[in-house]
Amino acid sequence: MSTTTAAGGPATDRVPRKAAIASFVGSMLEYYDFFIYGSAAGLVFPTVFFADSDPATATLLSLATFGVAYVARPLGAVVIGHFGDKLGRKKMLVLTLLLMGVSTFLIGALPSYAAIGVAAPILLVVLRVLQGLSAAGEQSGANSLTMEHAPEGRRGFFTSFTLSGTQAGLILATLVFIPVAALPDEQLFSWGWRIPFFLSAVVVAVGYWVRRTLPETPEFEKVEQEHAVAKLPVAVLFRDHWSSVLRVILCALVSVVSTVVATWSLAWATNDLGLERSTFLWVIVAANVVALGAIPMWARLSDRIGRRPVFALGALGSAVLVFPFLWAVGQANFPLIFLFGVLLSGVVYSAANGVWPTLYGEMFDTRVRYSGMAIGTQIGFALGGFSPTIAAAIVGDGPNGWVPVAVLTAAAATVAGLCALTARETAHVPLARLGMPDARVPEREALPV
Repeated sequence: MSTTTAAGGPATDRVPRKAAIASFVGSMLEYYDFFIYGSAAGLVFPTVFFADSDPATATLLSLATFGVAYVARPLGAVVIGHFGDKLGRKKMLVLTLLLMGVSTFLIGALPSYAAIGVAAPILLVVLRVLQGLSAAGEQSGANSLTMEHAPEGRRGFFTSFTLSGTQAGLILATLVFIPVAALPDEQLFSWGWRIPFFLSAVVVAVGYWVRRTLPETPEFEKVEQEHAVAKLPVAVLFRDHWSSVLRVILCALVSVVSTVVATWSLAWATNDLGLERSTFLWVIVAANVVALGAIPMWARLSDRIGRRPVFALGALGSAVLVFPFLWAVGQANFPLIFLFGVLLSGVVYSAANGVWPTLYGEMFDTRVRYSGMAIGTQIGFALGGFSPTIAAAIVGDGPNGWVPVAVLTAAAATVAGLCALTARETAHVPLARLGMPDARVPEREALPV
């Protein structure tokens, strides 16, 4: 059975499906690397790399190294986005995978603070920066590639597989850390925590094998053939699409929900409140298993009713649900933690998380899509990436200390949701017309839904 490719010609569904699968697997493997750092930053690194500080300060410093990657990501977005729009999506996706895998493996090989002193956290920060440079180009490249291969009228569904892959990466990372976190402290802090990082060698091999045979997108090849590739994509981006970049930055603040729930709440619950590490990690796994099914469903809905209402529902709904979730954590009530954690991260947040790849990508034309998505999201993610550090600084004492953190998270999600409502609806605009000032659905042209 044939369908319409992004370039407008007839083709089988095989290539779009292959692109979606490759983006899923590649993102899963790359974000496995990225997320194991988040788990280690909350559970292990305060002891291994900041042993000379008191527990609260050590946790704060460890979470700050988590945020360092988000500072590097805007720089990586400019560089990788530039070459992604000049050389193609596929080449950059292979590069980001290799960079992430090597830097993650080396983190696992780092000596502790007790062994080499202050050099240990310095080297940790350097390698975390390399992780950030890689992650800056991964999602934007995978989203651009999948969206430009997708059939018209189903861009949301196909492109959502990139975000499903990141959720799978978080699940995989957390599952690996559950038995590691259950080790006795002496074994955990000496060699146990290194195992998930060393497994990145497998990540590199599998990810390279998946991506090396994927063709470049028809839409990018069309731009190349017409000699329309921008000499300096970033200059074109900020000249013609600056408002879209700003809109993506503000919408990307919704990521504060994810970093607070998956990273800060884990550190607060286990280090400050004394909750069981393994049990809390299972809550994160359950929420993300639900998200694996919810993300493509929300994305498919966005193909029917539009990107804006689905994203706004996810962002504004998360702003509400973060309050009962953090309250449950403060009460150490695991049944309610499980309930609200799954409802928040698994169901409602997935609406925004599953739709943003197409919502953002459809704001730009092919010449600057990689750069626009990468720069806009990574600046927004950089602001959100330090939310665990900010949360650790503003959290109060006792079971109600979560309130300032909930207000911070809700404010960021509300800004994101309201900003999305100011965007142009592009769900049914043909790919070739995206990013144009007058982009709209042509009259009397029915697109499949």
